[in-house]
Amino acid sequence: MCANFKPLTLVQLQALNLPPIPFEYIEEVYPAYKLPLLFKSQQGLEWREVMFGLIPKWATDLAVGKKTYNARSETLLQRSSFFEAATKCNFGVIPVTEFYEAKYIDGKPQRWCVRRKDGQAFFIAAIYEICRIDGDIIRSAAMITMDAIDHSMMKEFHESGDVKRSVIVIPHERLREWLELKTPDIQSFVEGFPVDEFECEHVPRQLTPKISPQLNFFD
Repeated sequence: MCANFKPLTLVQLQALNLPPIPFEYIEEVYPAYKLPLLFKSQQGLEWREVMFGLIPKWATDLAVGKKTYNARSETLLQRSSFFEAATKCNFGVIPVTEFYEAKYIDGKPQRWCVRRKDGQAFFIAAIYEICRIDGDIIRSAAMITMDAIDHSMMKEFHESGDVKRSVIVIPHERLREWLELKTPDIQSFVEGFPVDEFECEHVPRQLTPKISPQLNFFD
């Protein structure tokens, strides 16, 4: 399960020719933190600041988001938390620099990162929702995950056993196809990312402030 990642940097944003992000965002995200989500509207590609952890329309508070930051692709239409968003095809992407997973060495978890070898940002498939709680509009999203028991890189993470999960990476060339989906059937996108384009390494947690805003301007 991916519970911690770094969003794309402003340099990566420029390299991908994406529209400017009209708000500040932090450099390292955990559940319940805010993050930049990219989606397709009638006006084109747009950004929204959303909470990491999907809040369904039936929720009465934000606590459910602590359990809904990852959404299994196999059960999107079965889980009440994601059903309505999936049927409405509320699909977007969370562009990231790298994400973090636990690898168990001698029974102890180590923090490892996964990133592209070329330094580009990459798009993690996401599902989002908009709801209202106590008069406040809440925008939120979850990363969509897949079975990774046969993925040569991702199967090495998490505790031992036959349950291995991976985020779904949307290829750059299929971004618009994903954002313009008109069906909740996402099976054609459920595939492991190409290992030869990615790398992973041990990155112990640093005792540095997690909150450091990316400003929406360029040098």
